[in-house]
Amino acid sequence: MIHQTYSTEDLLRFIYKETSSRESSLMANAIEKSYPLKEEYLMLKDSIRQLPKVAFSPSKNTIKAILSHNATTTLETC
Repeated sequence: MIHQTYSTEDLLRFIYKETSSRESSLMANAIEKSYPLKEEYLMLKDSIRQLPKVAFSPSKNTIKAILSHNATTTLETC
């Protein structure tokens, strides 16, 4: 049996659901079997939960400029 090691980046990809089904299954299994990995996983989840919830939206002038530009350009066909 090959022992897979996971990085913090792997755990973050797993948390944010950026892993394939197979990767997710393997990582979930590894997290359950490895106390240090589970500890890091839980610490990352808690840290993410504590991040401020920020929503960004463009200004009205930006939206107006984009719409104006869009109205003056044509779609190129290949």
